[in-house]
Amino acid sequence: MRAVLHKDHVKVRIVRSDRKGRPEGRVVEIVERSAQPIIGRLLQESGVWLVAPEDKRYGQDVLIPKGATSVAKMGQVVVVELVEPPALFGQPVGRIKEVLGEVDDPGMEIEIAVRKYSVPHEFSESCVALARTLPDKVRPQDRADRIDLTDIPLVTIDGEDARDFDDAVYCEPASIGRGKLALKGWRLLVAIADVSHYVETGSAIDIDAYDRATSVYFPRRVIPMLPEKLSNGLCSLNPDVERLCMVCDMFVTGEGTVSAYQFYPALMWSHARFTYTEVAAILGNTRGPEAVKRKHRINDLLNLHGVYQALLKARQKRGAVDFETTETQIVCDENGHIEKIVPRTRNVAHRLIEEAMLAANVCSADFIAQSKHQGLFRVHEGPTPEKTELLRNYLKATGVGKTISDNPSPGEFQVIAEATKDRPDAQQIHAMLLRSMQQAIYTPVNSGHFGLAFDAYTHFTSPIRRYPDLLVHRVIKAILSKTKYQLPALPTPGEAHAKLARRLEKGLASRVGQPEIKPRKVNAEGQAWLAAGLHCSANERRADEASRDVESWLKCKYIKQHLGEEYSGLVTAATSFGIFVTLDAMYVEGMVHITELGGEYFRFDEMRQELRGERTGIRYAIGTRVRIQVSRVDLDGRRIDFRLVHEGDPTTARALMEKGVQREVDPRRAKPSQPPMRSETAQKKSAKKRR
Repeated sequence: MRAVLHKDHVKVRIVRSDRKGRPEGRVVEIVERSAQPIIGRLLQESGVWLVAPEDKRYGQDVLIPKGATSVAKMGQVVVVELVEPPALFGQPVGRIKEVLGEVDDPGMEIEIAVRKYSVPHEFSESCVALARTLPDKVRPQDRADRIDLTDIPLVTIDGEDARDFDDAVYCEPASIGRGKLALKGWRLLVAIADVSHYVETGSAIDIDAYDRATSVYFPRRVIPMLPEKLSNGLCSLNPDVERLCMVCDMFVTGEGTVSAYQFYPALMWSHARFTYTEVAAILGNTRGPEAVKRKHRINDLLNLHGVYQALLKARQKRGAVDFETTETQIVCDENGHIEKIVPRTRNVAHRLIEEAMLAANVCSADFIAQSKHQGLFRVHEGPTPEKTELLRNYLKATGVGKTISDNPSPGEFQVIAEATKDRPDAQQIHAMLLRSMQQAIYTPVNSGHFGLAFDAYTHFTSPIRRYPDLLVHRVIKAILSKTKYQLPALPTPGEAHAKLARRLEKGLASRVGQPEIKPRKVNAEGQAWLAAGLHCSANERRADEASRDVESWLKCKYIKQHLGEEYSGLVTAATSFGIFVTLDAMYVEGMVHITELGGEYFRFDEMRQELRGERTGIRYAIGTRVRIQVSRVDLDGRRIDFRLVHEGDPTTARALMEKGVQREVDPRRAKPSQPPMRSETAQKKSAKKRR
């Protein structure tokens, strides 16, 4: 293992199995060295320059020859390019390719993350040059063959900090038919930015967009999929300007069923830019101060709320899974330091827009499926048989009184969620329900969306920030013009093309949670769509990992200021090596190692997802309330360690006094700190001696 580094491709021979039956092997051949640069801090030890990798999965420091340090200074964060790979008896050797700056520079955590996860963050010269040639506004020739909707009061509803506006909505009461037989409902228009009009297939902008596959969102910074001229300007549905759009025009019945829809390219004019907070306030009080400012749009918002309630009925009827989870938002100051961490609250406006977007996405998937055109679907499969059995055992062990079938429906999950929402361990049960499900992926093979309970679903509503949505727009346009959209040919035709597809199937599928695709005959077009889906799915995971990495670093940096302090929290996960606790006040998660739980042996109960003490029977499970002390923060490892404390614990008092925080401790109530947990073998030997 000394001769290989993280992300090298190797050939391995299985040589034996361990006590648990897991295969163990040895590296017999290094197939391909990773070309990814290494990010780390430049250090000097005994006159030798070296870089300590920031990513701890690189197990070795990189030696830097004296002439290869560039302009970097000791302690700075640098990007290293390997010139000599590691060997059995020699460390890897590299040269400094780029100096990022000091470790405490504002935004350094983002600079590290984009390189650590290979997130493309600079547009190619050809892409930038092409973007410059695009117009600043809609031209007369762009209006051709489009329906003019500029008189329809479409509005955008987004967050306060949003800069790119993908979607606009409008709703009015409508009916189909006449007299007593008339079917009453709503006409709902969802207008989406027409990115495909400006981004042609195979163009320099398209190549860069495909490479990124998605925009990546960090606190205070976004790495966009498209150049800013498009994402924040020409394609963004900004208020009071003409914009090109693709419209999904739907008739929604009073029961929330979309009984008719059509797609068409249009010209629109956004009549207002609303925020979620503002819309929720207006819907809550139509005579309040927010409503007075927007009096001309109140009826439109009430109509949108009306169609939302209808769509909500349909959601409940089909049994879509709807768990309320707490997402956090990191609030930073001008220097990029965390001021506070607050929960993101979802109000009625969030749900209103979500239901409108879901309706448009379902119509898009149906339109592609009915036309029998190749395209990308957003597929979310149900739990695997193994996860189904694990969940069934857990529900039985916790006495829920309800279970799931061998082939469960989303409605079964929703019934359990509703039945347990008032239980004290509701959060624990809902977490287990969520964990039993698979991750959603993009694929040309439609097998429905389990969580949303749709037979067919895709992504149509965010082409500014997601490449699959851009592909869906192109397919819909091709169907409307009675042509066929062809994905651009890969640069490696023939057998190389097939090898690439097989490699994507095997390699990327494991990263996105998709079982390896069974061998079957797939033509070149099918392979191209399959590869595109796997590429977009893998890059979606990459963006999520990079975002989480930055958030974890910022949270570690924030909590480091509170070392030694006590907080109350909730157990959010239990494992064989300890429990994870999320603090009530800060929404920061840390780990209490099993050795910090007490002086007895704890066993992990996988069925109940809890740690139980053998002597006292004390249990730590998801949902258990505990009081902890912040004991250690590892910025490089993105790890926060807690220890359990009791009232009057002298260890906590000493830590607080060292920080200058005074707190009186009653010695009569103080308990001695718990000794560290010994191994099971040591405990048995000690018990034998006592006997």
